[in-house]
Amino acid sequence: MTSDHGLTGRTTQGPVLTRGGEAETCADPSAVMALFADSAQTGGAFTSYRSAFAEGAPGAPAHVHTRAWEVFFVLGGSLQVLLGEEVTLLHQGDFLAVPPGTPHAFRAAPGSGADVLCVFTPGMDRFDYLRLLGRVTRGEEPPSRLAETSERFDNHYVDSPVWRATLEAPQ
Repeated sequence: MTSDHGLTGRTTQGPVLTRGGEAETCADPSAVMALFADSAQTGGAFTSYRSAFAEGAPGAPAHVHTRAWEVFFVLGGSLQVLLGEEVTLLHQGDFLAVPPGTPHAFRAAPGSGADVLCVFTPGMDRFDYLRLLGRVTRGEEPPSRLAETSERFDNHYVDSPVWRATLEAPQ
């Protein structure tokens, strides 16, 4: 359902409601993701999900998005994040918006778990990517599948000496 709401040239989708107990979940050994709204449900405006990382969970390696902003809101715990060439910690209540082209990575901060609301805008079929990522993490698909889908999912892995050093540092 679409409506104009009086904004010239702007059409919006109807409301999207996903009840917490009804959200599809994707799980791997280190995280559980609750999938809230994907691109098809929002007319391409955004994709949103919640990631609950176990203590010491690896999160995502260094990567960039060429078309989408990635937004993080920390609901609980702490998230260690690479932003370009700097590493920072996000804590409960912190908000971060990463623009396209910015190398970034994240993981549960050492000694902590992390509960994070994630949003991509514009939206894309991120749920398919998260499902694939779960299969790769569980060993059901080879890691090469992620590289094969980088254009489709706008997820391009990059090398980051800063992030590698962070991961290798004693905790």
